[in-house]
Amino acid sequence: MIDFESASIWLNVAIFAVAAVVVWLAGSRITGYANAISTKTGIGQAAIGILLLGGITSLPEIGATVTGAATGASLLAINNLFGSIAAQVVILAIIDIVIGKRALTSEVPDPMVMLQGGLNILLISIATAGITVGDVPILGIGAWAWASAFAYGFSVYILAQSEGRRSWVAARGGREDTKLEQEQSEAQKKASKEHENLSMRRIIAWTGGLAAVILVAGYLLSRTGDALSQQTGLGGSAVGFVLLAFATSLPELSTSLSAAKTGLFTLAVSDILGTNLINIGLIFVIDLVAQGEPVLAQAGPFGAFGALLGIAVTALFVIGMAERRDKTILRMGLDSLAVLVCYGAGIVILFFLR
Repeated sequence: MIDFESASIWLNVAIFAVAAVVVWLAGSRITGYANAISTKTGIGQAAIGILLLGGITSLPEIGATVTGAATGASLLAINNLFGSIAAQVVILAIIDIVIGKRALTSEVPDPMVMLQGGLNILLISIATAGITVGDVPILGIGAWAWASAFAYGFSVYILAQSEGRRSWVAARGGREDTKLEQEQSEAQKKASKEHENLSMRRIIAWTGGLAAVILVAGYLLSRTGDALSQQTGLGGSAVGFVLLAFATSLPELSTSLSAAKTGLFTLAVSDILGTNLINIGLIFVIDLVAQGEPVLAQAGPFGAFGALLGIAVTALFVIGMAERRDKTILRMGLDSLAVLVCYGAGIVILFFLR
């Protein structure tokens, strides 16, 4: 296994830069194939976003997390896992600014997305409970890690059962927002034209190939980013924490931004929420691979507050989706602004907890 911290800083910078470009390009392309799969199979964008895109963009994080746990850095792995959850949600605020039209949360008509947000809050709360009260091993894995794994499986089941079921409809001014539904449908058809002549086999092959590219390049991005944070002395600072969090979130930023730019807002939001659900499911994997006491029992105040920050910013976006107010300020919705302020305050507190 390559020890990136022992390599020269300039070699790590070069690997990081190349990996970032590769991840960005692959992430931009894979969004189109994910949409083509949604169109050809009839599976909704919310399900595709959380199961396909979320799973693919989580591959580098899974690789880095398992490697960290296997090499004795399980505490670092779990703290970075919790610390990155909030950073993933901040990506939605960044997308809101880049798009710069109506508030992002007012552009999502699918009720599945609110369900995803609620399940995110539930799963992160379960993990936070494990940190707060402590954990005990059952068959070598923490009881709360088992609970997180079962909750993740239950979440996937609930989302699969809810696919295509309209429990509510998007409204504006007290009336059904049929225009938004039409805009989303037209955006999906327009985005899928590029791949409409490709067979399902070729689409799946391209998706698998791009997923492999994101896995390798994203893993290198994560490892070299971690090494650079130590080599530059930023590892223990708030600046280093933020930079590393967003470096490892580059696959999600690339795919979600690409989806949002083509009007596939449900796909963009579901990608982020799906990734965070997988992050909680990874707690079980870390406990499975790591040695010693359950990892949640080691997380401490930093992990607990990182998880609480993730709950807070996720709740702000769920509130925004429920309220559906499209008023913007500084090119973003009020909920996105609240997320940025909350995250900024949280980073200051995390800095003193590291």
